[in-house]
Amino acid sequence: MLCDDIRFLTERAIWETENLMKCVPDRLWHKRYDAIPMWKYLYHMMYSMDRWYINPCDPDYRDPDFHMPGLNDLNVIPGNETVERAQLEEYLAHIRRKIGDYLDALTDDELTEAPQGCDMSRMRLIMGQIRHWHRHMGIVYGFIIADDGKWPYVLNMCGQYPEDPMPNYY
Repeated sequence: MLCDDIRFLTERAIWETENLMKCVPDRLWHKRYDAIPMWKYLYHMMYSMDRWYINPCDPDYRDPDFHMPGLNDLNVIPGNETVERAQLEEYLAHIRRKIGDYLDALTDDELTEAPQGCDMSRMRLIMGQIRHWHRHMGIVYGFIIADDGKWPYVLNMCGQYPEDPMPNYY
């Protein structure tokens, strides 16, 4: 069943996202890369997961409480605004529940259908979001590796989840 494979890979990607976020040292959380702070790269990635994985046209979608216009846009250089680690950890927990509930109810037949008000299939939305999600994870991985020389752990296709608490590195 396709939905089982999507669920399996999405759960692994969410674990990797949580681990990656925990691998960001406090001293790098606000460090700017191309004028954008590290936290904004993470928020951009997570906001897209929240908004686009299920239905970007959902009329009931609500931004997180701390959101403000342009906060998710990597083309907007922030001034004094900031997002703290605890806020993104809570936001990721919300996304994990939301996507998990969605995937638990999703059927293979629904993958070829577009959600209400959207012109893309559910499969395209999911695949597009996994592509976007991992692209941005790779950018953050690169920042950590360049600054700290540490490689955050990545689950391979069938590897076991580490038993050690996060953060996990190679």
